[in-house]
Amino acid sequence: MTMNGPKRQRRNHRKAGLTLLNCIPSRVVPLLLVVLLASPTPVLAYIGPGAGFALLSSFFVMGATLLFAVVSLLTWPLRLVRARLRRWRQGPALIKRLIIVGFDGQEPTLTDRWLAAGQLPNFAALAESGAYHRLRTTFPPVSPVAWSSFSTGTNPGRHNIFDFIAPDRRSYLPLLSSIRITPSRRALTLGRWRLPLGMPTFSRLRRSPPFWSLLGRASIWSTVLRVPITFPPDRFFGAQLSAMATPDLLGTQGTFLLYTTRPDQAPGLQSGVHVDLRFVGDRAESQLHGPPNPFASDAAPLSVAFSVTRDEAGHSVTIALPTDRVRLTVGAISSWVAVAFQAAPLVTVRGRCRLQLTEFGEHISIYVTPLNLDPEQPAMPISHPPYYATYLASKIGPYATLGLAEDTGALNEGVIDDETFLRQTWDIDDERQRMFFAALERLREGTLSCVFDATDRVQHMFWRDLDVTHPAARGRAARLPNAIEEQYQRNDRFLGQVMSRLGDGDLLMVLSDHGFSSFRRAVNINGWLLQQGFLTLKTDSDGTGDWLRDVDWAQTRAFAFGLTGIFLNQEGRERHGIVRPGAEAGELKAALVAALSGLRDEADGEVAIREVFDTSVVYNGPYQDGAPDLLVGYNAGYRVSWECASGRIDGPLFCDNVRPWSGDHCIDPRLVPGIFFCSRPIGRTEPSLLDIAPTALRLFGIEVPAHMEGTPLFEPAT
Repeated sequence: MTMNGPKRQRRNHRKAGLTLLNCIPSRVVPLLLVVLLASPTPVLAYIGPGAGFALLSSFFVMGATLLFAVVSLLTWPLRLVRARLRRWRQGPALIKRLIIVGFDGQEPTLTDRWLAAGQLPNFAALAESGAYHRLRTTFPPVSPVAWSSFSTGTNPGRHNIFDFIAPDRRSYLPLLSSIRITPSRRALTLGRWRLPLGMPTFSRLRRSPPFWSLLGRASIWSTVLRVPITFPPDRFFGAQLSAMATPDLLGTQGTFLLYTTRPDQAPGLQSGVHVDLRFVGDRAESQLHGPPNPFASDAAPLSVAFSVTRDEAGHSVTIALPTDRVRLTVGAISSWVAVAFQAAPLVTVRGRCRLQLTEFGEHISIYVTPLNLDPEQPAMPISHPPYYATYLASKIGPYATLGLAEDTGALNEGVIDDETFLRQTWDIDDERQRMFFAALERLREGTLSCVFDATDRVQHMFWRDLDVTHPAARGRAARLPNAIEEQYQRNDRFLGQVMSRLGDGDLLMVLSDHGFSSFRRAVNINGWLLQQGFLTLKTDSDGTGDWLRDVDWAQTRAFAFGLTGIFLNQEGRERHGIVRPGAEAGELKAALVAALSGLRDEADGEVAIREVFDTSVVYNGPYQDGAPDLLVGYNAGYRVSWECASGRIDGPLFCDNVRPWSGDHCIDPRLVPGIFFCSRPIGRTEPSLLDIAPTALRLFGIEVPAHMEGTPLFEPAT
């Protein structure tokens, strides 16, 4: 998003659609029932790579926490009796604690390389004492899909998550694949105040219960930290901190802010907002814009005034906010800064951000991270129980709450540099480690699952320094040539600390949801569909409109959507569908599979697409109707183009990828298996992500339900 001036910023925030209310102070808890009736109307927008999603909520954490505590106290005797009965009915547990560490995206070939070089001694010790194997991933090998299969033990046709986004079958616009919001449309307007009537409802779209919910039914405790597709949090016997899909304070997947005196920074920003900064002498006044105010009849965005004072002698600036004062020097990123937006009397929306002075001299530029929900007083439901996020903050201090917290967009667009991104990523990784050990220390029996994202993010952004043939590496001296290697060593050191804390009766699993590959060349599938006559543009359209707005649906039979999917424009399913279901749809799928499988990139002489998969063959289950009709299995080195991923039709069929985002995994899943380490040997050599959930159940004496497709890992494969 790129815009200047208050009117355009206001329009941007309305589009983002986030209206939220902060937790209320204890002295106004008697007003809880009144304020709950005034919860805002949610608006669901869409998510795209780097563009994010809009999602709004109203959730008074302190009120919910108080209610939860009272109910827990009153029902404690009953719950104790039920727990005893459930324990008696289940089989004997084989272990005391199950510890699962997820390193998102850890690649087995790199793991093997650095194991052989002796650089991963703790991984080596774990493999020697237990097991190390490749781990089969999902179709497609995309994090929301893979981690949903990890937690439920099912294929996407049974858990209903197929990508980051899904097309609205009526509008063809993107929707977040993991959640829907039903708004309350009634409101009472009193002058300049608007009092929304009714609560919005969240509907999690992941189907099939995760293993921690099934364990909880048997009163076996689970702590779940930052496992993707847990927003809003599950309700079960345990504790959970949400991860992927948790929005920032604006309701997006992560919108950074750039305050700058340099006007040429404005064009082209896709995942941030440009704000003009004007100095009078050594001082500039500006506004930090937050979400739309749910209590204002015009829904004007909340804002906080701040000043910037320039210190020429110290080559620094001082930023003064009502809640904090920060001095910045070039290159150093601040710690978490508190921001408070006053929405109405006694109602405050709180967030946290970090700041960096990226430029000082003729021009001054200040980067502000996306506004994270404040974990000490979160304005949305990000944990279960509601107070768990606050508890973690009391243990480790402020931390990132955004689902995709590492700002890949700011690095991709040149707003921050490699060093800043890596520092930010490792800081978040350190926060996650402290959470993990705080939870492990308190876990007496049950499970602890925690996913660490740093490996995935570092590989996405620094693969160009690992692949000397990468277009993004041409004419560039690597500033951090060993970033990926150092990340693996960080993982190994952390693993050593975990292993040192294990006791008798503990079982440790270390795994990744998928591997990784270079992303050197991009493929515009919608461009190919246009060339081959499967897709048609509107008259006088050039294909530059995003989210397929330039498509003539009355003449279009197929379209690409998301990171790997192709959909038929099917009659009776899509609003303007023209492909008849049955034989005609089957023939069209067969034609697309035949034409795209083996598609060559003539410029490089390589096969760009290894195979196209019919989802009616690779999926089974009650939800497979929501899947793409086909999945594109790209070859190593290739991925869907940036244009195609955002619904544009223009651009060449093949092109070099010169962005910092230089590594990826959205390819043929057979090329990017994950890793699996275990502290005990297992009963097969080709484990799958689908095996983890049933294994967790069997280890605690719980019968594996019939809908789960995986096999417990300590039993022979069937």
